[in-house]
Amino acid sequence: MKAQELYEMLKKVQEPKGYFFNEKDPARVMELMEALLTNKERYGYMVCPCRLASGERDKDKDIICPCVYRTADVEQFGSCYCNLYVSKKWNEGKIEDPYVPERRPPEKMF
Repeated sequence: MKAQELYEMLKKVQEPKGYFFNEKDPARVMELMEALLTNKERYGYMVCPCRLASGERDKDKDIICPCVYRTADVEQFGSCYCNLYVSKKWNEGKIEDPYVPERRPPEKMF
């Protein structure tokens, strides 16, 4: 699968749920698509490219994209940690785009 194919597939699934790709930085979005595909090859699942994966699916299940932190991040900040998924208002520039802090508990990081 190519990055553009992954983008189109995820877009169809996520937009009806209210999650949009970052339109302010399409190059970054494509880099993240490539990184997701690389991680799928490396680990067998699309783990978040913005976090350190263990390579053990059970330990990484909270950071398999879309991660479990995305909903809270987008609700609070308009964007997920990676700036991959954003709200419609964020894309339209109707809300600020502040730094999104890491929500993953330290004990899950190595």
